[in-house]
Amino acid sequence: MKPKQIPGVPIQKKGGFHDTESTKQFEIVKIDSKFAILKERFFAINRWKEYCGNASADFKHFDASGDFVDRFPQKGDFIRINIPGPGMLQAEGYDWVEILHLTHTDTERSESYMMMCRPSKEPNKPKGYIEHFYTASATSNMVISKEGNFLKSGIYGRNESPNFKVPFWNKIRNFLIAFGGIFGFGKMQWKILADGLLDFE
Repeated sequence: MKPKQIPGVPIQKKGGFHDTESTKQFEIVKIDSKFAILKERFFAINRWKEYCGNASADFKHFDASGDFVDRFPQKGDFIRINIPGPGMLQAEGYDWVEILHLTHTDTERSESYMMMCRPSKEPNKPKGYIEHFYTASATSNMVISKEGNFLKSGIYGRNESPNFKVPFWNKIRNFLIAFGGIFGFGKMQWKILADGLLDFE
């Protein structure tokens, strides 16, 4: 299987990838109001776990200085991820990603928003190591879109390689997560998010 060619999503060059999507159909007269709900949820990072349930990772939104915020995301902000799993696989801290780009595309046929993130250091520890199970070459590209009477939420992971430039126990954890391991964060967690964002009926 080859990765989908999605406008704005980086080309797959090495490591793993995934295309995780959820789609719902609505009455055409309701599609704009439903997309407004989806957009509000998509940008409410601190509430993602609320939409997705207890099996989901917990996501928190921080600004470029590392301060907790509760607003629409901006380029240069960070998302802190707390992955559910056995204690032996918990990180010494959290997993972090930086928001690289936020784009909006609006045509006669469709409308979409994309948020591109990459693994990062903890924002208030600039000299530390990358606090994530993937290296900085990986990206998670989160997209919501409206076309016709369909809404879609998708997460497209590209160039995913395990991050071994971490303390010893985190190397083991990162290996297990990156390759599916014991609880397989990757595809499963992104599917929970993609479905949860659209679960407002």
